Amino acid sequence: MLEPIPAALLRLRGALLGWYDPTARPLPWKAESDPYFIWLSEIILQQTRVAQGLPYYERFRAAYPRVEDLAAAAEPEVLKLWEGLGYYSRARNLLAAARYVAEELGGRFPTTYEGIRALRGVGPYTAAAIASFAYDLPYAVLDGNVFRVLARYLGEATPIDTTAGRRHFGALAQTALDPAAPAIFNQAIMDFGATVCTPRGPACGSCPLRGDCRAFAEGRINELPIKEKKIQRRDRYFHYLVIEQAGTTWLRRRPEGDIWQGLYEFPLLETAAPAATPREMRSLPGWRELFADQPVNPLPAGPPRAQQLTHQRIKARFWHARIEPDLATPAGYIRTERENLAKFAFPKIINWYLDDKSLYLNLE
Repeated sequence: MLEPIPAALLRLRGALLGWYDPTARPLPWKAESDPYFIWLSEIILQQTRVAQGLPYYERFRAAYPRVEDLAAAAEPEVLKLWEGLGYYSRARNLLAAARYVAEELGGRFPTTYEGIRALRGVGPYTAAAIASFAYDLPYAVLDGNVFRVLARYLGEATPIDTTAGRRHFGALAQTALDPAAPAIFNQAIMDFGATVCTPRGPACGSCPLRGDCRAFAEGRINELPIKEKKIQRRDRYFHYLVIEQAGTTWLRRRPEGDIWQGLYEFPLLETAAPAATPREMRSLPGWRELFADQPVNPLPAGPPRAQQLTHQRIKARFWHARIEPDLATPAGYIRTERENLAKFAFPKIINWYLDDKSLYLNLE
């Protein structure tokens, strides 16, 4: 015998399905049936707001209309199109999964949850979303919107950022799911969290769940959901050297094993603390490997810049340095002209420097 669905979750299901209007929040992937485009949208929206991810989805769809087109792309090309979206491992996983589908599966996307889950970069939530939206399979999604709706509606104080918490909320979401219309229910609960039960300033006054919402009744809307862990961030100090050498500058691709893997950057010297003077710069480890004994006078270019990542805070200074034309380019670097910089994918902090119109990179 099937276990009866708890009454609260049954009421939640009915209320959300009655509330849902697919035209109220039009998104290009909602009416999509091609699993390739659904997968593409889900990977782009991982850890990304819809408003930010939407133009990237449109650009990727236009550039790579078939999975075979994406599979044939070079990694720097994909990273450049992804530039500014962050979490670049998603772009590399996107390319690896596309190549697997194109080369190993003959261009046909997996049609089961297990097959979708096996794709690189696809976790349980993403697999559930693709399975339900592409094939209407009964798998519940579990994103930030779903966590928030369930935690507030049920008054759940279980932390959502623990393994036990994710398992618990996953079971609740799966129980609430309408097996006869999983795609519609999944879209309904996500849309509800995005437009009504928002993180800040939720529309409790017009909420159709208000009568059954434990958090509203107990005055705990702003407390739920609960996260147990506080993110610890460490500071890193980056010093980028913008070289002027006979009309060119030096670039390298960032290596594996660190942030921004595969993106391009200017020569970088990292320190444990800020370095503020040319003399301090010339004494840093790695300086001689770049310039040997050539007298180079680095000059600061613009104010310090900072970029906050999930677990790190990057504090960067940019330094201009003019060098002689005959100085050899260090191993691992390339030389490129100023007008070619737009072709390379850079970390956001370097793009901020390049976009600063008050600075002029003089490569003469």
